[in-house]
Amino acid sequence: MFDFIRNHKRWMQFVLLLLIVPSFMFFGVEGYSSFMSSEPDIAEVDGKPITLGEFNNARRDQLEQYRQMLGSQFDPAAIDTPVFRQDLLNTLIDQRVLGAAAARGRYSVSDDALRNTIAAIPAVQVNGQFSPERYRQVLASQGLTPNDFELGLRRDLVLRQVLGPIGVTASAPLDVTTKLLNIVSQTRTIAIREFKAEQFANTINITDEQIKSWYDQNAQTLKVPEYLTIDYVVLDEDAASKDIKVSAAEIEHYYEQNQTRYSQPERRRVSHILIEVTPDADTAKRQAALAQANDLLVQAKADPSKFAQLARDFSQDPGSAQQGGDLGWISRSTLIPQVEDAVFKLNKGDIGGVIESPFGDHVIYVTDIQAPTVKPLDQVRGDIENEVRRQMASKRFADLATKLSSAVYDQRDSLAPIAKSLGLTLRQATGLSKEGVLRADLLPPGTTVVDIKQRELLDQMKVRQAAFSNEVLKDRLTSGVIEISSDTMLAIHVTAVQPPAVPPLAQVAEKIRIIIKQEAAVKLARTQGESVLAALQSAKNTAEGFGAVQTVSRQNPLDLSANELATVMTANINTPPVFVGVNSANGFRIIEITGVSAGVQADAAQINQFRQQLSQAWGNAQERAALSILRTQYGVKIKPEAEVVIKNN
Repeated sequence: MFDFIRNHKRWMQFVLLLLIVPSFMFFGVEGYSSFMSSEPDIAEVDGKPITLGEFNNARRDQLEQYRQMLGSQFDPAAIDTPVFRQDLLNTLIDQRVLGAAAARGRYSVSDDALRNTIAAIPAVQVNGQFSPERYRQVLASQGLTPNDFELGLRRDLVLRQVLGPIGVTASAPLDVTTKLLNIVSQTRTIAIREFKAEQFANTINITDEQIKSWYDQNAQTLKVPEYLTIDYVVLDEDAASKDIKVSAAEIEHYYEQNQTRYSQPERRRVSHILIEVTPDADTAKRQAALAQANDLLVQAKADPSKFAQLARDFSQDPGSAQQGGDLGWISRSTLIPQVEDAVFKLNKGDIGGVIESPFGDHVIYVTDIQAPTVKPLDQVRGDIENEVRRQMASKRFADLATKLSSAVYDQRDSLAPIAKSLGLTLRQATGLSKEGVLRADLLPPGTTVVDIKQRELLDQMKVRQAAFSNEVLKDRLTSGVIEISSDTMLAIHVTAVQPPAVPPLAQVAEKIRIIIKQEAAVKLARTQGESVLAALQSAKNTAEGFGAVQTVSRQNPLDLSANELATVMTANINTPPVFVGVNSANGFRIIEITGVSAGVQADAAQINQFRQQLSQAWGNAQERAALSILRTQYGVKIKPEAEVVIKNN
């Protein structure tokens, strides 16, 4: 139930903020105003501007943090979106608002408070205690000096005084907490009847006029993004092993040099009885154990067929006793030396002992022997051929990788000569966009579609970044080698660019037909569902066609959508059954609610934990409300230039 309100870990976020401090934090409330005075303004707080330069610096810092966190998975196009830029601008504005409020309120932080805050950061502690050396190491890893960090931290602590007391003092009333817990844990019994679009699709006919009309009104929704046609070469295991022939002499040489891989040494099937003797046993205990082992040896030799039963009854080896003492097939260097030496001196069927070891006294029984064997060459020829080919391909891959890395910089206007000189296949692909390889239905008819393996390769973020870089896209130069993995690399060359465009009607007519039919079928399904719902709610019809009874709650919605769950859990259940209806993506659903039950009664600890989470969420909401008031009080203005920056990158 405690996932119902997200547990905001504000202290951890605060620590992260301390360890990754944006550079604009160090310039003070007005630092950038003078430093970037020649930059255009994009916002204003308390009569003071936020400049484009300040915004770009913060933006660069944020992107660099993402780059460090994501490594090779970093895709600036996926992160540096209008939403990202809008959030960043709001962060800058909020920081400026808080700074103005702190300055006007004359907030300050003492040196002792600053030292105590730093000492409490786990990342700069060793064995729970503040470590000056660790402190300097952590700051150095972030490219910070103690002076810069403490300046930024002091400023942050000052800013937190503006809103911090609001959140800290927020407390959810106990009766509100209890009521919310009851609401969260309440369950309702339901059954569902669905009206799906596909039930009505066969009754719908779409005309060419409807398709044309839809196209004229919605053509822009079909626009295909900019995409490229590229030449590319791939160097991988398949390319490196292409045309490699392994001769019979090479196979025979490998076989002779690796005999141990194809031979099996002598093995013996062994059983034993262990009478355990601990290292600290006194003489009397050792003599008693030896006497028992000798007695068992005599019994076993008298009737070897009873060895397994003797082991079950008397052996103190927990790993083999219940298996009649069987240790399985044993080869050299698998047993302790004392026992192994004795085992390999016995013949098949011999019982030997008593053998002393660090574990105790052993009686051993060799039940079978396999002579050493060597697999004939013909039996392993195929495996050897594959292994030799793999080794040759590995060497060839390294050689080709070096040559390819040099060739793409020596020959930058085309991949064809490179492919020919290195014996690589020159491939073509059409439809590479910034988001990945486009689906076949988005490309002109007759376009060759890449297979699944090549699609996975070209969809790699590294490939897309290289393809849309200035030198590859605009200058039409061959890319450098793009390393996908340790055994796969490629190079690309853009041969054509298709700008964003709406496909002609003939290409998308069938797609539009499907869209119109689906929309019409959904509408019919909803109309039919609403009609049945009205009859059920007026008690004119009996409930028919409903599925199995289910029990749902806010914690366990099963397959209900958020809208359906909200409708079910807020419905008034005075006289069940109650029927409610909800539009679904594929039609309409009638939900019959037949009962309601209180959830499991929470204990005091659960109530307290939920109350803390609720208070934290309440405090966050109050902080946001207070910040909104402060933004108004300090005259926040977002200028038209900001909209251009946010939308157009």
